[in-house]
Amino acid sequence: MKNRAVFLDRDGVINEDYGFVHRIEDFRIFPEVFPALKKLQNAGFKLLIVTNQSGIAVGYYTEEDFLKLTDYMLETFDKNGIKIDKVYYCPHHPEGVIPELRMVCDCRKPQSGMIKQGIKDFNIDPTRSFLIGDKENDIKAAHKEGIKAALVKTGQGLKFVDNTEADFIGENILDVVENYILKEGF
Repeated sequence: MKNRAVFLDRDGVINEDYGFVHRIEDFRIFPEVFPALKKLQNAGFKLLIVTNQSGIAVGYYTEEDFLKLTDYMLETFDKNGIKIDKVYYCPHHPEGVIPELRMVCDCRKPQSGMIKQGIKDFNIDPTRSFLIGDKENDIKAAHKEGIKAALVKTGQGLKFVDNTEADFIGENILDVVENYILKEGF
């Protein structure tokens, strides 16, 4: 039987988004993330992060900075009994200043390359999986792969609530988990 997953955007869903988040000292995880991810994990979902990181391509921070912050985030979750199965990230941007990262790619949301890779890597059933994001590009990427998508009002979500194709709109990640994902009965 195929696995179920919840694909999670990072900035604005997991942590506060003040633009190009890349330093450990500025990384603040929303408190409701811990119980939300614990509930998803206990329900048997794979937890996969899919995050655009164009700040690498445009030179705001390095890939090493991103990886260092990712390690910190994963350690923080691990200390709280939460296992993130994989972090997928897109370092590209069509107007990047780093030549090898300046491109139109299939992984930068709203394209679905990161989600498609997660489906393949973890034998995921898209019809029994979800994405939680705070931008319409997150929603579009999920729908391209047949995954239900929820928009949170945290991060940049409020900009999109009146014009979204999301299957559910929640106050935050915990609201989405309790009042949508776990109620769907997959």
